[in-house]
Amino acid sequence: MQNWQPSASIPALKQRAKIIQVIRHFFAEKNVLEVETPLLATSGVTDLHLENLTSEFNGPGFNDGLTLYLQTSPEYAMKRLLAAGSGCIYQICKAFRNDESGRFHNPEFTMLEWYRVGFDHFMLMDETEQLLKLVLNCLPAERLTYQQAFLKFTSIDPLDTSINQLKTFLKSNDQADLADILESETDLLQWIFTDFIEPEIGQEAPCFIYHFPAAQASLAKLSRTDNRVADRFEVYFKGIELANGFHELTDKAEQQKRFEQDNRLRIDNGKTEKPIDQHLLAALENGLPDCAGIALGIDRLIMLALGHNEIKDSLSFDLNRC
Repeated sequence: MQNWQPSASIPALKQRAKIIQVIRHFFAEKNVLEVETPLLATSGVTDLHLENLTSEFNGPGFNDGLTLYLQTSPEYAMKRLLAAGSGCIYQICKAFRNDESGRFHNPEFTMLEWYRVGFDHFMLMDETEQLLKLVLNCLPAERLTYQQAFLKFTSIDPLDTSINQLKTFLKSNDQADLADILESETDLLQWIFTDFIEPEIGQEAPCFIYHFPAAQASLAKLSRTDNRVADRFEVYFKGIELANGFHELTDKAEQQKRFEQDNRLRIDNGKTEKPIDQHLLAALENGLPDCAGIALGIDRLIMLALGHNEIKDSLSFDLNRC
């Protein structure tokens, strides 16, 4: 039996440790506080496309058992710290996602997440680029709006399109089967972006895609200048999605509405409804400072820094060895 050995080589793990030291030094120089938050919570994530791993606690006071969700991101707990007055914070921690395993995915992975009070998404893109250049020694990043990227690579305007137009595009590109399966505009746009745009961007230098359609806002504010788009960005490099950032939504009522919409979508798609995080909503009601936040995959970043082809080569033990 050989799979007792680590997925990554020992030299690679030493390089991983050095990169994490560089990241910590980057934030220490900026006086951003390192924090820790629980990996387990009583609420999961409502997002249609994310699934929590779960656990059951049967300790004192919970004779009937308490279902706990391993967190897909430390976001909700970190926002509670922000609302309590923590100031700018960052965290390097484990995160967990069910149904994700492959060349770029492991169900247990390491996340770097940070929040900058007083930043908008443009300022956070600037800081993210600084970190990427430091770790990856890469060229300055390119920036395209979601609309510009679609127009450049597909000639579709994602802010002025229709389900029929998107299905026609897929059919004309030998994907009639998917055109028949996908029914919502959001799902069609996401598929076209993944299949026809992601392979074209960020090959020589990182590429920031920003101002996603409002329907894909997630936990971001809508733009003050164009309510068709959200103050959200993602960054890609060499075919890998590295990070997802927001000018964070601070409105409790709007956030609750989005969570409820998520759960309706989950039910419509045959998935279970998830408990809404009432702690987060209470924190938003108390007052989340104006801030921008981002989640960045450490394992993918290290994979790129070390020139690896698979994420397992950057992990001590991947799913097949744990």
